[in-house]
Amino acid sequence: MIDDSPVNLTEKEYSIIDMLQSLGLPRTEATAIVCLKDCSELRSLHIELVSGLRQPEVSVAMRPLRNRGWVEERSEKKNKGKGRPVKYYQLTLPFSQIVKILEDEFLKDNKEKMIALKRLRELETTLQN
Repeated sequence: MIDDSPVNLTEKEYSIIDMLQSLGLPRTEATAIVCLKDCSELRSLHIELVSGLRQPEVSVAMRPLRNRGWVEERSEKKNKGKGRPVKYYQLTLPFSQIVKILEDEFLKDNKEKMIALKRLRELETTLQN
């Protein structure tokens, strides 16, 4: 995608959004990542047009992505300095690295759950004796 050239998300991109959601990302964040993954930079308006998200949803989705260090935001004044500045967003990491981070988080979370299950089994055994 190139900024200012609205296109629709493909079936493959919707599948990626679904998979990101299954890993725990909210729909709006997953959608924003997919919109940005193949672009150098997009205006907020372009993300809205492509994704179907409303402007407040785009802003809200970007906050945790910026906090994680995955998205960078810059503002640019409109002509003659009137009105709100235009917001531009870009991924700071390649999409593959974001997937790797999500994988590591998933594995860590599951490891902790497996440890808890093992402890439960041990406790159950000691209670039966």
